[in-house]
Amino acid sequence: MIERYQVILAYDGTGFKGFQKQARARTVQAVVEEALHELGWQGKSILGAGRTDTGVHAVGQVIAFDLDWVHGTQDLLNALNANLPPDVAARNVFLAAPNFHPRFDAYSRSYRYSLFCDPVPNPIQERYAWRVWPAVDFERLNQCAERLKGRHIFGAFGSPPHSRGTTIRIVYHSVWVQEGPMLVFEITANAFLYHMVRRLVAVQVEIVQRNWDSDDMRMYMESDTKPPQGLAPANGLVLAEVSYPSYLVRKSE
Repeated sequence: MIERYQVILAYDGTGFKGFQKQARARTVQAVVEEALHELGWQGKSILGAGRTDTGVHAVGQVIAFDLDWVHGTQDLLNALNANLPPDVAARNVFLAAPNFHPRFDAYSRSYRYSLFCDPVPNPIQERYAWRVWPAVDFERLNQCAERLKGRHIFGAFGSPPHSRGTTIRIVYHSVWVQEGPMLVFEITANAFLYHMVRRLVAVQVEIVQRNWDSDDMRMYMESDTKPPQGLAPANGLVLAEVSYPSYLVRKSE
């Protein structure tokens, strides 16, 4: 019997040209589909919650696919991981509603961005975080993050998926936390624009390093003015979680 399955994926994005399948490029979607074909999957394309960029990591990417699988979800989890490369892992498998779509049914997404302050390189930490110098003040970063909460126009920080799409987003949670030497930006919103999180991080760092007013964040949200800084590096960004109404997902077997 063909069922729709939801899978939570984790991956190290270092060796991938992003999530979405591309010709002549190694992508997360491509290696997952290769693993599924080994299990008898007959589909053309899996469904994904989001298209992470080259070098971006995930611990909570969500995919869905239809599969004729006669065993339980734990067996499917084990079989997937047996066929996936070391830099991708299925973390959980659920039975989903027949019409479940990881992207369109999501009501929120959460990202984490890690940075650390150091005047000299640290190759181990820099694999998964942005090294920043001069150092940034933690409390002032949080003042900037606080300004992001609520319903705002974020057109200065990214572009919508479609040319006529809205740039209005609702940010539910925005805070910096300290985890050892790392400063981690946590943000949850109903949806995100293309490059929005990395640009938000870059602008917050720019504001704090230059000792500008944290209200400059609000100025950018109220205009089409492009921020003075580019993108924070991709390697610091992690797609942490995608949330759905509970009725769309059934329990694992």
